[in-house]
Amino acid sequence: MGIERLADFIAETVERGKIVETGIGFQLKVALRLKELGYEVLAVDWNERAVENARKVGINAVKDDLFRPKLELYRGAKAIYSIRPTPEIIAPILRLGEDLKVPVCILSLSGDPRARGTRLVNFRGLAIYVYNPKGK
Repeated sequence: MGIERLADFIAETVERGKIVETGIGFQLKVALRLKELGYEVLAVDWNERAVENARKVGINAVKDDLFRPKLELYRGAKAIYSIRPTPEIIAPILRLGEDLKVPVCILSLSGDPRARGTRLVNFRGLAIYVYNPKGK
């Protein structure tokens, strides 16, 4: 089991409810695992093909621009996560967490720099950057 461990980390640290994956792309393993664990998953991407791909497997997915997010889509979320986001969308993801006052979990590529304000958590060998606006 690889990146699906992110779902296990979320299950151990975030109460059940709505969870948002930003920039889902075509990697659906974590969203599907979270659904199995009883979470309501909302996948967000700017790419309509990625949104349609997620919908085909039963994931609630919408198109949105993280640089100008429609906050009503995210309301009620217990947490936000992103898998291997491009460096330019990390700051908007963290701002979204700040605006909603919910934790953010980022699974970066190994060579990417740590996002400012996050802390590194080693969860079963998986490096997860966590931002918690409530715990500042």
